[in-house]
Amino acid sequence: MYKISEFADVTGLSKETLRYYAEVKLLEPAYIDPVNKYRYYDDGSYFLAILLVKLRGFGFTIQEMISVMEDESFANLEKILQQKRNTILLQIDNLTAKLAELDEFLVSGRENEE
Repeated sequence: MYKISEFADVTGLSKETLRYYAEVKLLEPAYIDPVNKYRYYDDGSYFLAILLVKLRGFGFTIQEMISVMEDESFANLEKILQQKRNTILLQIDNLTAKLAELDEFLVSGRENEE
């Protein structure tokens, strides 16, 4: 069992993030001491925390992460990841189009100066 500060160190999540994740039922401690209210995490919690770190890195919202965690079998995880991948590709296309439009605007501005 890991105290919250130890768990924060091994997962890269801050203590505040761990408390928030517990509050929204995303990642609850394996045990809370009834006397001193210390939070403890186990090895199973570690796997889930690393998954959450990855999902957050992929741009998942808290609600999207909750949806993944509620499906304890993770049967839909590949489908959800594929949907996120498609969303990211669309964002890339949109940003590429904006970049091209911006470049075109800059070139037309220079031409008008001449």
